[in-house]
Amino acid sequence: MLRVEKVSVQYGHVTALKEVSLSVNEHEIVTVIGSNGAGKTTLLNAIAGVLPVSKGSIWLGDTKITGFPAHKCVKLGLGYVPEGRELFGPLSVCDNLLLGAYSDRSMRRWGPIKDINWSLRQESVSKKLQYVFTLFPILKERLKQQAGSLSGGEQQMLAIGRALMSSPKVLILDEPSLGLAPTVVSGILHLLTRLKSDGLAILLVEQDAVASLKIADRGYVMERGRITIEGTARELLGDDRVRQAYLGKIVA
Repeated sequence: MLRVEKVSVQYGHVTALKEVSLSVNEHEIVTVIGSNGAGKTTLLNAIAGVLPVSKGSIWLGDTKITGFPAHKCVKLGLGYVPEGRELFGPLSVCDNLLLGAYSDRSMRRWGPIKDINWSLRQESVSKKLQYVFTLFPILKERLKQQAGSLSGGEQQMLAIGRALMSSPKVLILDEPSLGLAPTVVSGILHLLTRLKSDGLAILLVEQDAVASLKIADRGYVMERGRITIEGTARELLGDDRVRQAYLGKIVA
């Protein structure tokens, strides 16, 4: 579903990613773990078309998306929930969600965002909204509220909901638990397993390595811009090198 083949990314004369290769198959959660500065966010930004790739190739299904701008990657089926969520704070929950669906043809026909009742009359947009409301009922209650006034957990729900409005085939998430209470984090990670069962392929970068590996099928360890270890989630949880560096001596 998603393939990254020997991808390198440079910032000026500094090589941030060095021939990184990974894959995410259909109906699979893959997690990337590593210390701060290892290159995890750079990797996701390169996949999403936010950063240029200096070498290598990126494939979404049978389409080579290397060098494609972010909006085209979204149109082809790549959803991105960036670190920090990057919501449009002054806009309403409704407008943030509708912006997520802007690649939908029925949305592009009329241009500017309209009211929620009009949007619900567009069948494809309505189905997407109803799916998001099924996952996050609180967002339906907050539709007219400014996104910036939501709690951290609600903002993360909105960021994921906005990405789902583009009907992605692959969803990539960068640190979705950042700044959230443990109970909220547990709910977010449980949601990812549901999205997987609904047919999504998921690439996850998460600061809580133990929690991410417990829901993942496979994982990769990044160090200094390179993939140094890979394997099934079970293998990584039991790998002494991974346990000592990222998981602690005991993994419950």
